[in-house]
This record gives sequence, structure tokens and C-alpha cells, in this order.
Amino acid sequence: MALALERRLNKDQILSLYLTLAPYGGNIEGVRAASLSYFDKEPRRLTPAEAALLVALPQSPEARRPGRRPRAARAARDQVLTRLERTGVLAPGDAVAARTEPIPTRRLRFTMLAPHMAERVRREAPGTKVHRLTIDGALQARLETLVHNHAVRLGPDLSAALIVADFHSGEVLASVGSPDLFDQRRSGYLDMMRATRSPGSTLKPLIYGLAFEAGLAYPESMVEDRPTAFGDYVPQNFDKVFRGTVSVRRALQLSLNIPAVMALDAVGPAPLLTRLRRAGLTPRLPDGQVPSLAIGLGGVGLSLRDLVTRYAAIARGGKAVALSERMADVHADTAPRQVLNAQAAWQISDILAGAPAPSMATANWLAFKTGTSYGHRDAWAIGFDGKHVAGMWLGRPDGVPALGISGLEDAAPILFDAFARLGRVSLPPPPPGVLITSNAQLPPPLKRLRRPHSGLTALVVAPQIAFPPDGARVALGFGEDAVGLDRGALALKVRRRSLGWSIVAVWTPSRTSGRHVGAPTGRASHPSP
Repeated sequence: MALALERRLNKDQILSLYLTLAPYGGNIEGVRAASLSYFDKEPRRLTPAEAALLVALPQSPEARRPGRRPRAARAARDQVLTRLERTGVLAPGDAVAARTEPIPTRRLRFTMLAPHMAERVRREAPGTKVHRLTIDGALQARLETLVHNHAVRLGPDLSAALIVADFHSGEVLASVGSPDLFDQRRSGYLDMMRATRSPGSTLKPLIYGLAFEAGLAYPESMVEDRPTAFGDYVPQNFDKVFRGTVSVRRALQLSLNIPAVMALDAVGPAPLLTRLRRAGLTPRLPDGQVPSLAIGLGGVGLSLRDLVTRYAAIARGGKAVALSERMADVHADTAPRQVLNAQAAWQISDILAGAPAPSMATANWLAFKTGTSYGHRDAWAIGFDGKHVAGMWLGRPDGVPALGISGLEDAAPILFDAFARLGRVSLPPPPPGVLITSNAQLPPPLKRLRRPHSGLTALVVAPQIAFPPDGARVALGFGEDAVGLDRGALALKVRRRSLGWSIVAVWTPSRTSGRHVGAPTGRASHPSP
């Protein structure tokens, strides 16, 4: 076999094969795998002592295995160091210093930064041997630890995802697809950064931005937060509380649902989807469903990466940018698509910079928005400063409600922790042409949110009897066997459909004198209450 190798290969090729296939204890093969397993570094960065150990191990990999037989491993390493010293490869002083270095006592886990992204990039280009990514290794490691620690605190069933990008260039600096790739209970192998989910309230900034751009509203315009029906669609605020007349600025900062739907009713669901697509997104609607007002509160499918791409456009003054993980894909877009005009984008940024920060934040220097999807299935927090845009998602990968989680209380603190590791970069000043004034100084058309072609209906419909149904004949229970408070009592359910509430009342008709015999019936009728 040696002669056959000599005929086919030169000495360098033979040595390369040996260093690739030689055993180093356990299931480790090859010098690079051994260097990463024992020292967490590439072979070119090994010290003389570390290199000497890896020279000695293949001759007897199990008998000299460092984690099990450290004395044998040290003796073999020192023997190699002595040989190097005698042949002049190492100076005597360097050899003495090398013998003082400790022997590794255990194998290390291979470094797997951004494993979901790395696997996807490799799968998309299987013929490429080296993929150069935009990931900042040190930042990625810190954020992976951050997401893992928060997920452990929140519970064993929740997964999480985080992405950070430079919105000027579109370079993705960190991408965390799950808290732990090998956590089966959390389905850690799923890349939740690209999973399609309900975005909750995170589309509201773009809705208001379209209203600003169209001249239908201004941040200080007033809007009604009161029970409102939009045809058959009756949205409710997250906290079930109505705040009356508020400014658009306050409505967005508090993430009020009804004013947002009013704004969407004014600009239209179709233009909202068009702007999302212009930003490079692919919003997903259920099969056969046309865009409706429900998309403003999360009735559309988007991924975390999609949402961060959209917020990157707002941060860039309304100009879309394509997020890139590969260095080869990063390029300067000389004619970026305009998602919003610069004035509307800055107004949205200015509003979001004043949103109530999570309780743990000492100060808010971010423009950020949170969201919680229906049933607490998803908790979102997305924000940007003067350079970075980042997004955080929390939830169960299987879509089961995770009761109690919310964007502000659970996702936003992680987002703020992530930005604390990036360093503070101030938001930019307003661009030329931005009007900054109070509601009193606005022209009359902008004092209130304008709703041309509105489909909303003021709730003046009176309560209706829901039970018993109209025309039903109900036994009132006046028989001799009827006793107690139930005698003659009829439970009525009264509903005000537009408001989404109902009450149950008990009606007891007046009786005539004398004993009632049998079981008389009453006929339900529904006059205007």
C-alpha cells in the first residue's frame, strides 16, 4: 500500500491525507477536528504544546486520550517537545515553556454559530466549498447566549428567534433561529426566523405611514378609539379598554386596534399589501381570501425576516433594502424601491421612538414596535436605531397558544438587551419638508383622521334579544310542581352584536290572582328595546 501511494501521490499529498484521516480518540478523525474538539481553534493557531499533543495522539489515540488518560497524554506530548528541541525546531526556552501548559481534560462542543443559516446557505449552494457570510462572529455568539438564557427563563416549551442587520447595507450581522439547535422539546431544529406567523400589531406603523403619505392624517391628528363596526368586522383593543378621542401619535404608541383599522379602512388593504411587496416581502393570505381589514391586526402571514426587512425600509427613510447573509449578495442598490416617502417614514420613526419602553429599560433610544398575535401565539418586538434594525420573536413552533406572553412584556426586553450589545447609535434628524406642529395649528382637513369611502358604521344599533328566538313559545313553569324562585322566571339573553357583548337577564311576568293550573306558555316577541 505504501508503494502504491508513493506511485500516485507526492509527500505533501500523503501527509495531507494522513492529517485528514488520522484518529485522535473517540470518533475524532483529522487534525482539524481534533484541534477544534480539544482547543476550540483552527490548527494554524495552535501553540507548540498543543501541536505536539496532536502529533503524539494518532500513534495511540485511546491510550493517550487526554480526557481519560491525561498522564499518558502529557508524557507523549513532552516526548515530542523534546524531539523538536533536539532537532532545533524549538528553542530550549520555548520547549521549557511549552511543557508547563496544561493538557485538555475534556472535549469541547464544536462551535456552531448561526447553525440554521449556515445549513441553509450550504444547502442552497452545495457545490461551493467556502461560504463567506456577513455574520459578526462575536456578536452572534453573544446574542445566541442572550436568546438561550431568556428562553430558559420563559419556559421549556417556548422557542425564540432574533435577527440583527445593518439597514444601510442590508448585511445580516446576527441570526438566531432557535434557543438551542438540539432542544427537541422546543423543536430547536426549526429556523423560526423564517417561519410564517401572524405579525400581530407590527403592521400598524406602515398603515399610519400610508395615511401620512396620502395626506389623510398627521401624527397630531385626532382619531376616535371607541366601539366601531366595519361591516361584520368588529375589532377590539388588546386590553378591552376604549380611550375616546386620542391623537394618531398616541394611538400608535399605545397600539390601539380600532384607530389602526380606521386608518387602514381609509388607505385600503390592497395598497398595504402592495407596499409590503414593494419592500421585497411575500405576504401570505389563506387560500381564496381577498385582502380585508383584518390584515391590519395580524390577519396575514409573514416571517420575522420579512418584518425586519420592512422596518429596515422605514429606518432608511422609506427606501427598501434587501437583507443579505452572503458577502457575495451584498451590493449597493443605486435605485432602491420607495416603500414610504422620507417625510412619512421619519414621522413614523419619531412616533415609535416615544413608545412606552419595557419596565426593565432605563431609557428608550430606539424606535420600536411590539405585537402579540391572536391567542398569544406570537410575541414580537422590532426596532431600529441610527444604524441597526433588529427583530425578536417568541412563541411555540407548533402554533399552540402560549398564554401570558406578550410583545411588550416578554419580547421587548430581549430586543433592548440585544441593542445594548450593539452600542447606542442615535436616530437621524428629520428630513427637509417635515411639518412639525400641534393639532391646533393644523389645517382643518388634518385635524382629524380623514376616512374617504369609509366602510365603518357608527354603533347606534339597539340591543337585541338573542334568546329566546323570535316567535318561540316557552313554558313559564307556573304548574303546581314549580317551587322556589324559578317559578315563572324566564332567562333572556340580550346581545348588542356590534359591540361584541351580551348579558343574561331574568324576567318574571306579573301574575294574575288565583292558582295557576297546568303549564301556561308565553310567546317571545322582539320589539325595538
